[in-house]
Amino acid sequence: MVSIDLFRDGMARLTGAVNVITTDGPKGFAGMTATAVCSVTDQPPTLLTCINRSSYAHPIFSGNGVLCVNVLAAEQQDVAQLFADRNVTMPERLARVAHERLLTGSPALSGALVSFDCRVTQQQQLGSHDLFICEVQAVKIGNPAAGLTYFGRKYHSIGLPALASALG
Repeated sequence: MVSIDLFRDGMARLTGAVNVITTDGPKGFAGMTATAVCSVTDQPPTLLTCINRSSYAHPIFSGNGVLCVNVLAAEQQDVAQLFADRNVTMPERLARVAHERLLTGSPALSGALVSFDCRVTQQQQLGSHDLFICEVQAVKIGNPAAGLTYFGRKYHSIGLPALASALG
């Protein structure tokens, strides 16, 4: 079996978009920074995210059954750090970032490249994490900008000015 450290070192070389996943509902608000997000299918529009079961936020996401995946723009590195900081309470995190509510009531963060508002349709345990299969209920497209990625355990900006102009 591959060691956890070797696996993590390998995964540090896999570039990932930086997202803040939020939820709000009967179990309260939670939000966290994540790179473990991917599309599953476009019919119906579905994505997948993974949340560690030992995370404080896990029972909130699981209990609410809704979430919003906010894909961060390059200039939102401070937002990524805020939602990754275990010393900041969940209510403080939400209070520090402008947002709006879409169909599910989960916060869509202002300035995000795109926000996918979702209903969790399946939850599956795998190792230390749960896979959340989510059907997209609404999409809010933000202004075209460079995206925020995570590679080599550091944040990086990625984007093409020509692409941003074409999309704008």
